[in-house]
Amino acid sequence: MPKKYIFVTGGVVSSLGKGIASASIGRILESRGLKVNLIKCDPYINVDAGTMNPFQHGEVYVTDDGAETDLDLGHYERFTSVTLTSSNNITTGKIYHSVITKERRGDYLGSTVQVIPHITDEIKSFIKMASSHKKFDIVIVEIGGTVGDIEGLPFLEAIRQLKIDLGRKNAINIHMSLVPFIKAASELKTKPTQHSVGKLREIGIQPDIILCRTELPLSKKIREKIGLFCNVGPQAVVQAIDVKEIYEIPLIFRQEGLDNIIADKLYLRCKDKGLDDWQRKVVEPALYPKKETVIAVVGKYIELQDAYKSIYEALRHGGFSNSARIVIKRVDSEDIEKKGVEELLSGVGGVLVPGGFGTRGIEGKISAIRFARVNGIPFFGICLGMQLAAIEFSRNVLGLRDAHSTEFTRKTKNPVIFLLPSQRAKKNLGATMRLGLYPCRLKKETKAHAAYGRELIHERHRHRYEFNNKYKKLFGNSGVLFSGIYPKRNLVEIMELRNHPWFLASQFHPEFKSRPDRAHPLFREFIKASIAKYESKTA
Repeated sequence: MPKKYIFVTGGVVSSLGKGIASASIGRILESRGLKVNLIKCDPYINVDAGTMNPFQHGEVYVTDDGAETDLDLGHYERFTSVTLTSSNNITTGKIYHSVITKERRGDYLGSTVQVIPHITDEIKSFIKMASSHKKFDIVIVEIGGTVGDIEGLPFLEAIRQLKIDLGRKNAINIHMSLVPFIKAASELKTKPTQHSVGKLREIGIQPDIILCRTELPLSKKIREKIGLFCNVGPQAVVQAIDVKEIYEIPLIFRQEGLDNIIADKLYLRCKDKGLDDWQRKVVEPALYPKKETVIAVVGKYIELQDAYKSIYEALRHGGFSNSARIVIKRVDSEDIEKKGVEELLSGVGGVLVPGGFGTRGIEGKISAIRFARVNGIPFFGICLGMQLAAIEFSRNVLGLRDAHSTEFTRKTKNPVIFLLPSQRAKKNLGATMRLGLYPCRLKKETKAHAAYGRELIHERHRHRYEFNNKYKKLFGNSGVLFSGIYPKRNLVEIMELRNHPWFLASQFHPEFKSRPDRAHPLFREFIKASIAKYESKTA
């Protein structure tokens, strides 16, 4: 069977949820026994997301091969079984970098290099290359931004050409649009969708399926109207209705018959395996939890929901595996510095300090870690969270009052966290950290080993600074267990406290490998301990 392609575009407004919709389409097609791959095309000129501010772009998602990518790749991996790589995130920066490199090398033999055909050919080449090394049945390609964005035009032109190259049996276009409810008129309005599809058709792309993001169910009349003015059959007008839980969306699409519509349009013969496991392991625990706990996430990018997207989802996954609802209390670490830690953290079942960069809010995070350590509250530190846990312990247990990281002050006499010599010569910021999958060997009879149930694990990293091994013996003599080590370079990956209900911090980012139906072991156990603590407080 030739490889089939689905191109997903969006219109009217941003943040419609194309990423989750694309991931959900991947999920329902996998339930039909198909092998799926997903690609995100981002029109920004950055080569990757690595140097972008979380306030502007949300979190940077990291793949096994160390790519710093758009957060939508996190949705793709959480909803489907695919493991993505750097080739699954295509940016304008990557495309232009490749084309200019070829031009400087003389590959174009004196031709005038232009957007069409050279840029669009490169986009098509990147899309094909992303799925060439493995056998996939379906490739879902999401185009970032909205129709009409000037920076997205080369990508739209490329998929227009690619659909012609592939043939109508092998490629379809799905367009996601907004059908807003106007409260004053008490009516759903189809005109924004009509205009959005009209703009898409001006470019030369006729959608085969229209996903309508809506607050209220679409009537038969509205579906017929959208189909008439957008040149699709009413059966191909599919509602993407607001739901309480995002993991319901594959079930909603399934109820709408979206998998059957796609199968018909792509001439697919595939068996139906159903979504019973997804319903049982994910949706039911999410909608009908039996327990509850409150987790304080203490960070510096709290204002933006997407800045810690994978953290929040991994916490919820831990909740699913423990049949618990997770109430996430977002705490700005700068507020702790102003108001005090007890006012903001009293009553929580657990404290999590995630990764980050820069000096802002650091002392607030350290105060939160001390509060959790002293009061026996389950604590989970991730990346910078582990480094700050080491600093807090140095200052308040070991008596090294000036202990710090050389990231924040180079003059400290006790650099418990420092920059490895191999990192000091690096000048560029992009793609120069310790990135991607690294092995970690666990010590037996530790919380980490108990959680994973094995000695060798592999986890994803994104950091420059490391624990200074000169202090390992001092820490070890004072109650710290270094339960995970990167064996090749003897670097600390996990630290725990012996005499604490659950205090664990990892240098790696376990949130990137958590799945709703397979919660990450550390998040599962952290939530389990947090439930016990929270129930003891509320009993």
